[in-house]
Amino acid sequence: MESAHLKLELLTRDRIPELFAAVGTDPEIYQWLPFAAPQNFEGFATVIDGYIQDSEKGTRVMYAVILKSTGSAIGTTSFLDLNLAHNSLEVGSTFYSKDYWRSFVNTECKLMMLTEAFEVRNVERVTLKTDSMNTRSRDAITRLGATFEGILRHHMHRPDGTWRDSAYHSILREEWPNVKLGLINKLNSRA
Repeated sequence: MESAHLKLELLTRDRIPELFAAVGTDPEIYQWLPFAAPQNFEGFATVIDGYIQDSEKGTRVMYAVILKSTGSAIGTTSFLDLNLAHNSLEVGSTFYSKDYWRSFVNTECKLMMLTEAFEVRNVERVTLKTDSMNTRSRDAITRLGATFEGILRHHMHRPDGTWRDSAYHSILREEWPNVKLGLINKLNSRA
């Protein structure tokens, strides 16, 4: 998948070093992710390799987010919770270098991912979820045009062992044309 500034390519192990160079061990990047902030490259590589193994098993499709101008990986995003029986999936496991927070990157990524989901994979529903305390991500999901559905209480454990309540949002097939137009308008207004 490609957009004006980005390319999404299946994440391979050879991208792990440059991905680590982009995101490093900054605890703020990992604060709301379901794994503890890695302390070093080896810890990071172990987590990402687990996600790559999930992709190889078909339970996830993990992408490296590549900045076209440099050819370097600046983050990741995934299709997960692939549910063929109910024609739905989740977009998640998204994190980027802090240099690209509140930039065009998330909007372009989500436009590509949602276009793939609705127009190629023909899903009925896309789920986006985050820790209920992660106001930055919740705001970003809302700005995309997703509908807030509610909080799933004590949904999973955080890396520190406390319970995480997950905020659920979704986009339905019938909503996609308006969401797509909104994302395109956001990108055009930044150009």
